[in-house]
Formats: sequence, C-alpha cells, structure tokens
Amino acid sequence: MYETLYHTEDLSQYSFLVTGGAGFIGSNIVEYLLKYGAGKVRVLDNFSTGSHANIEEFKANPAFELLEGDIRDLETCRKALNGIDYVSHQAALGSVPRSINDPITSNDVNVSGFLNMLVAARDAGVKQMVYAASSSTYGDHPGLPKVEDKIGKPLSPYAITKYVNELYGDVFSKTYDFHTIGLRYFNVFGPKQNPKGPYAAVIPLFIESALKGESPFINGDGETSRDFTFVENAVQANIKAMLATDITQHEVVNIAFGERTTLNQLWNKISEIAGVSISPQYREERKGDVKHSLADISKASRIINYSPLLSVLEGLVIAANWYRNSASK
Repeated sequence: MYETLYHTEDLSQYSFLVTGGAGFIGSNIVEYLLKYGAGKVRVLDNFSTGSHANIEEFKANPAFELLEGDIRDLETCRKALNGIDYVSHQAALGSVPRSINDPITSNDVNVSGFLNMLVAARDAGVKQMVYAASSSTYGDHPGLPKVEDKIGKPLSPYAITKYVNELYGDVFSKTYDFHTIGLRYFNVFGPKQNPKGPYAAVIPLFIESALKGESPFINGDGETSRDFTFVENAVQANIKAMLATDITQHEVVNIAFGERTTLNQLWNKISEIAGVSISPQYREERKGDVKHSLADISKASRIINYSPLLSVLEGLVIAANWYRNSASK
C-alpha cells in the first residue's frame, strides 16, 4: 500500500501526533508517515479499541514514539502535543450500537476527549489539526448525495457526539482563530480493521465469513447502501488536510469514494473475490442506522485536493488478501 505520494513537502522536518494511532485508520496514517520519512510520529492511544499488533512493526523505527494515555485527561493531551507540528485526531469510540448501549462513555471520549485535544492543540500552537468526523452527522436528512451544509437530526448518540465535534471546531475557529478540518468519513474499510468483537464493521465480518466459507448475517433486506471507502483514500485525506496551508476557517469535508453499494452487492463482490457461493442470512435492521448514504466529494476536492484513487472493488481485493495472510500467520 501507499505507493502514491500524497504530499510534496519534506516530512523529515516535521513532527506528527496521531491520536488513536494504534487503531485501524490511525495506524494506517502512521504507516504512511513513517514510510515517507516523517521526522517524528508520536502515537497517543489507551488501547481500549486499538491494538499493539497494529503498530508492532513501527516500534523499531527511531522516528516512532508511543505514548500510552487517554484523551479524557487534559494533561496527557498537553504532553502528547509537546513539540508537535501536525495533529491527526483519530481517537474516538466508534460504532452506533456501542453508543446506544453506552452513551455516557461515548460522550466522554468523543466529546470531552475531543475538547481536551482541541484546547491542548490550540495552546500548543500546532500548524494544523485534522480530526475524524463522521457521515453519521447527516442523520435523517433524505437527500443524496450528501452535501456538507445539509444535515438532518442525528439518529444515535454516536452521531450526536460527532456533530458536537464539528460545532466545537467552528466555535474555536471563530473565537480563538484556531482553524481545524473535520473529515466526514463514509464507511472506511481496509487492512488492520478488526473483525472481532460485538461492534465489528460489516466488511471485515463479510470477508471473515467468506474466507471461512460461512454464511454472513445482513441487517435488513440487504438493500441498505453505503459509500464504502478504502482506507488509503482516508489516509490521503489526512495527509493533504494536515499539510494544507490556506485554511482560514473551520472546514468539514466528505471523505468517500462517491459511489453507492448495497449490502447485497457487497456480499456478492466479496464472495466472488473469495471464490465461494453462499447465501447470506437476513435479520432485523439495527436501530440508529441510516438507510442510504452517498457522498458528494467535490468540496474535499476543492479544499484539500482530495481525489480517491482506489475503488471499492480494488480495496476489497487488497483487504481480502490482508485478512487471508493474517489468518495464516
């Protein structure tokens, strides 16, 4: 992965902090930064959802630093930001079902933790802070494709927390002249995404089922659709957003591929890649889920020069090979 350069700057002169850097998206961002010679890449993670396995290969790199700690502690955030130029804030408790089961913890991490990072980054005078926003912010707005300035009411506690992040980002921009960029991810998938646990995402679950020759579960009738986004596209967005030099206000942009895939189509593609022919099992739809999602990515193209390079099918092939190789180790 990451054969394409998403920057022109010499990264050796800069230091980066990736919160949640032992998680799925965070560890992929770390991999890119280290591969292309970043001067320092510090990870802040409490390993509640992240994994030491995701960052094990980086520990021998002299440019890599690990700080085990929690963003819910302001002093830890300040320590993590000491000497840092750029921040990619990925630390959060994801999953709509998790937030429905435990809204208090989701709020503590996603809102209070985010605010701690925002305050600490402002006070540290970092060059740029980019954070993981979410397509869940669109809530019950029926319009497709999703455009950044048209949102509805949130459908889950998780969606509320991610919208609050955007509100804080906007207030900090107007009040303190500290401008951040929120990346509204649309169903990111790829290597290092955990297929285990009660809150695993659909693609790693589908791939695991296909590789085992088992029938997967699909929530609803399978016609729910998503703008699935390969993780390398999300990495590109983070790199370009962090290094953007002409941001004069808080910005929020969609990060997606720009195509819609139903769950039935997704399973058919994964089955074909894995060489199996198995029918899925259907069950009730999950509470808090949006029926359809599709992104307009023109603003991201304009603001940070975002241009997704890998399609859903190309990403699924890479991801399936990664899970297959991981299972054989």
